[in-house]
Amino acid sequence: MQWKPNVTVAAIICNDDRFLVVEEKDNNRIVINQPAGHLERGETLLEAVKREVLEETGWDFEPLNITGLYLYPNKVKNLTYLRICFAGRAIRQHPDRPLDHGILRALWMSRAELEQARERMRSEMVLRCFDDYLSGQAHPLTLLNHHLS
Repeated sequence: MQWKPNVTVAAIICNDDRFLVVEEKDNNRIVINQPAGHLERGETLLEAVKREVLEETGWDFEPLNITGLYLYPNKVKNLTYLRICFAGRAIRQHPDRPLDHGILRALWMSRAELEQARERMRSEMVLRCFDDYLSGQAHPLTLLNHHLS
């Protein structure tokens, strides 16, 4: 059996010092996560993150830069995730759009509120991405090259 990482994308959306996050069900727990999900066949990374934000929050998303690349071995699930985290802005809300299966709600939280909910984070990558964003990590989108045919 060939090993391969699971490629995921995540979004950091900050408005007035509050971050757009989702509450979702994960293995019978209610957890907090960034809008995030798996890269699908035929998508670019930018298309994937825009789709995931819309599906999970009901917001259109404009990626502005890359916060970081994160390799996360999940020993419980025996999987490795490669997460590409984008930062950008929410540009239009679709309040009547149903959210993805498993997403309970989208909400805005401050960094202090996220810290208070630390035990509810889906993984340690969530707060790490926010902290990297707050420390000023921002890499240009031109770092990405897509060769899809």
